Amino acid sequence: MAKLHVATTINGEPMEFLCDPGQSLLDALRGTLGLTGTKEGCGTGDCGACSITLDGGLVCSCLMLAAEAEGREIATIEGMAAGEDLHPLQQKFLEMAALQCGICTPGMLIAARNLLERNPDPTETEVRFWLAGNLCRCTGYDKIVRAVMETAEEMRGAAR
Repeated sequence: MAKLHVATTINGEPMEFLCDPGQSLLDALRGTLGLTGTKEGCGTGDCGACSITLDGGLVCSCLMLAAEAEGREIATIEGMAAGEDLHPLQQKFLEMAALQCGICTPGMLIAARNLLERNPDPTETEVRFWLAGNLCRCTGYDKIVRAVMETAEEMRGAAR
């Protein structure tokens, strides 16, 4: 079977890769491109562990074909920190122990960042709604929600 050539931008960097016609974007990110931060939890779009942003929208990479990334802008967990400097959400997740095994954490962080980019002052209900597509099997969501809320508050304060 012939491989398809895909030219895309990932975390601000132009990238090209070859993929099988039926290969998921998740498999291309992890296997072909070595971006293993994006996790596979279910492979059916139910858990959110593989969440990325595509042209600014939140998507499950396990439900998307790699070939569909042609000409698109992708952001993964690997692009969240600025070098050694963690994104404020990443730092707050660490400070507040808003993670356990780590499978859901990249998807939670990507979803939370996407929310805060759209709404820098979300209510707790809005945070819970936005993260509802991300399942955590280790913990309740309280620490995660509190970390997002505190990050939002700190980022608003820093922007003033």
